[in-house]
Amino acid sequence: MTISKHLWQINQDLAQICLQNPFVQSLAKGDLARQHFAFYVAQDAFFLTAFARAYSIAAAKAPDRQGFFSFHNLADGVLGELRLHESYAREWNVDLEAVTPAPATQRYTDFLLATAWGSDVGLTAVAMTPCMRLYAFLGQELAKDGIPTHAYGDWIRTYSSGEFEELAQELESLCDRYASDNEQTNSTYRYALLCEENFFTAAWESNL
Repeated sequence: MTISKHLWQINQDLAQICLQNPFVQSLAKGDLARQHFAFYVAQDAFFLTAFARAYSIAAAKAPDRQGFFSFHNLADGVLGELRLHESYAREWNVDLEAVTPAPATQRYTDFLLATAWGSDVGLTAVAMTPCMRLYAFLGQELAKDGIPTHAYGDWIRTYSSGEFEELAQELESLCDRYASDNEQTNSTYRYALLCEENFFTAAWESNL
């Protein structure tokens, strides 16, 4: 079993907690309050900017051409996500230039950037993989009965798509290529998933 598959398997408890998070479940049903999604869009745009920076740092540190090109390709995928968030921001009247990161967002981005700057590309890939794999998992789970027509249908369509699954697999392949199977790898992956759960909870508990 590959490192990425093993890490995903042993952290299924957190994946299921994220799936059952009230923010995710309310988004799936289409009854998520407007202010919660607006908060999420702003915070996720801030997060994705840091995520793209971490990819760029990893690309600069990549020890071979394959890694260099793959990390840059993944950064391009994040830019696609940011364009989606810009369309959400216009629709939901969110000013992405005036976002103040919530504590959960700041902790997550600080962790990612500190890992990218201070660690090798293997551990950086490990820290970033949970986000991609979790979102692909959530999108695919929420799309099992078809893409809904409510206001959050585009979110489900994006993260359940084959294109997003390919990006998640590309990052997992980098994790498998460069990461070591040790306790630091395990704890880094699990901490990133905990950050994801905290991120959804912060959006659910927001009062804009």
